[in-house]
Amino acid sequence: MTERPTDAPLWQRSSGQLARLKSRHRAERRFKAYGIAALVTAAGFLFLLLGGIAYKAHPAFLQTSIELSVYFDPAVIDPEGTHEPEVLRRADYGALISRSLAELFPEVTERKEKRALQKLVSPSARHELRALLLDDPGLIGRTERISFPAASDLDMLIKGQIARDVPETERRLSDRQIAWIDALDEQGAIDLGFNHRFFTNADSRYPETAGIWGAVVGSFFTLLMTLVLAFPIGVASAIYLEEFAPKNRWTDFIEVNVNNLAAVPSIIFGLLGLAIFLQVFELPRSAPIVGGLTLMLMTLPTIIITTRAALGAVPPSIREAAYGIGASPMQVVTQHVLPLALPGILTGTIIGMARALGETAPLLMIGMVAFIMEIPEGPFDPATVLPVQVFLWADRPERGFLEKTSAAIIVLLVFLIAMNAIAIYLRKRFEKKW
Repeated sequence: MTERPTDAPLWQRSSGQLARLKSRHRAERRFKAYGIAALVTAAGFLFLLLGGIAYKAHPAFLQTSIELSVYFDPAVIDPEGTHEPEVLRRADYGALISRSLAELFPEVTERKEKRALQKLVSPSARHELRALLLDDPGLIGRTERISFPAASDLDMLIKGQIARDVPETERRLSDRQIAWIDALDEQGAIDLGFNHRFFTNADSRYPETAGIWGAVVGSFFTLLMTLVLAFPIGVASAIYLEEFAPKNRWTDFIEVNVNNLAAVPSIIFGLLGLAIFLQVFELPRSAPIVGGLTLMLMTLPTIIITTRAALGAVPPSIREAAYGIGASPMQVVTQHVLPLALPGILTGTIIGMARALGETAPLLMIGMVAFIMEIPEGPFDPATVLPVQVFLWADRPERGFLEKTSAAIIVLLVFLIAMNAIAIYLRKRFEKKW
């Protein structure tokens, strides 16, 4: 007996058809459950990853400071009273800080204990004191209450990263230093507040004063050079290949190689930049101009491919209508096709730039791994970038650089998410449905 068709009413279907229908429904539900489980698992791992990084990073946004009363002794700073900047620059500002600490702890008389007491304040404090006086020489002869960054070990203790209940031999702070810290805390001289230095300083040998601003500026100059070079070249190349190039073996060869270059490991572009820009053209090592040129080579294939896809998505009827009213081929492209493809072009460009922002390997090959303490002022000044800064801090042995590494990763992720969000917004905002 022949079975009834599956589109028959349920009461007219055979038992075999109903069994197969139930089996298909069960398979569909299982497939849907597997998909949901995969999404939940991926989201869980992502949450664990980002949560772990954020947990390690949040102490970096706080910094312990010590407030001291500093007497700007003219005998130490400017014995002759000339107020010349060179004389003020060479003064012993560490002695002023040591004197302030001695006034708080007059019982500390031994030389070894004095050195241990001075280690509670960051070595960079004397540089900040010098900069403060150079900005305002009128401070000479006055006593001011000044907040200095605490040393990394003291900062770790206040943040709970160094345990007090372990033997003295197993921690970096002695019992006597901890007693001094408690005394300073009782006097209200210790404060845990927002770490503005992390966002305003360049790299430093001391974790308590190391910041990301130098790397942010270096990333800006590097990406600026990449965009200025890659965008016009990539868009022009894509327009020629998509709109004007004849279809022959030569253009097929170029298209295949452009697609292959998009999949080449980034370190190969770093080797290319090292061989050409540094060794042949002798451009300055560790400069954003070299990093921009190297990342331009890496970003070009992505911009070309996405631009061609955006141009190809414009309906042929647009071109035919433009030709029908007498427009030239150049007018068709520049006045009709290119404006309609611009949202897709911008989206692909931003995605390519976001990839360039997160690259480390090619920049390591061209020497942008140097220790840079100054904030770059132009594309030809020595600089580093955010991913390389993360790499440098991750290799430092001090405990304070661990939280700085995680915080820099958070900042880098924020920039990457923002760039991808802008790309999505542009695509949704200006995309036209044909």
